[in-house]
Amino acid sequence: MTATDVLIIVDVQNDFCPGGALGVPGGDEVVPVINRLARALPHMLTQDWHVPGHLSFASSHIGKVPFETIEVSYGPQVLWPDHCIQGTSGSEFHPALETARAELIVRKGFRREIDSYSAFFENDRRTPTGLGGYLRDRGFTRVILAGLAMDFCVRYSAEDARANGFDVIVVVDACRSIDTGGSLAAASRSFQSLDVRTMTAAAVLQEIA
Repeated sequence: MTATDVLIIVDVQNDFCPGGALGVPGGDEVVPVINRLARALPHMLTQDWHVPGHLSFASSHIGKVPFETIEVSYGPQVLWPDHCIQGTSGSEFHPALETARAELIVRKGFRREIDSYSAFFENDRRTPTGLGGYLRDRGFTRVILAGLAMDFCVRYSAEDARANGFDVIVVVDACRSIDTGGSLAAASRSFQSLDVRTMTAAAVLQEIA
């Protein structure tokens, strides 16, 4: 392990796992893989943290249904089922996720009028979470991403990490995808164009050993 590597665990919460309000197929399968990575790396967590009636909820828009797309002040917005509402069991981390050694929890999406996928910026791409500055102050230069979902919150986090000057690895077997409207293929194209490396957890652990 190098002192400049950090693992960012993205939104491994009950509502994104099977049986949750916005369950990602196989979402719970990432937990043991992520736990292995977290035992070997300094790590942070992100947590979707919505208020009731959030702009991104289909239920907040008359006549709209989940997975439709609308235009909002900052551009296209996919509408979701109500999920990860502050203080609910759905917003809690998966119970098998080992969180005791996490060095930081970044809560995102708590502003009612802006959705938030990325660990670094809200969806207006201007409002920072503060994570970029925190990582730089800690001396980290490479971000290793795992979690849910690869084609949304992991993808946006990877893009913004690169924009912030970090090297980025996405751990493919520590992620699962929603894959709506070609989102997984779009994420793959984005990773290639930005020189985001995709690796297995075993390969990452071997590289940092």
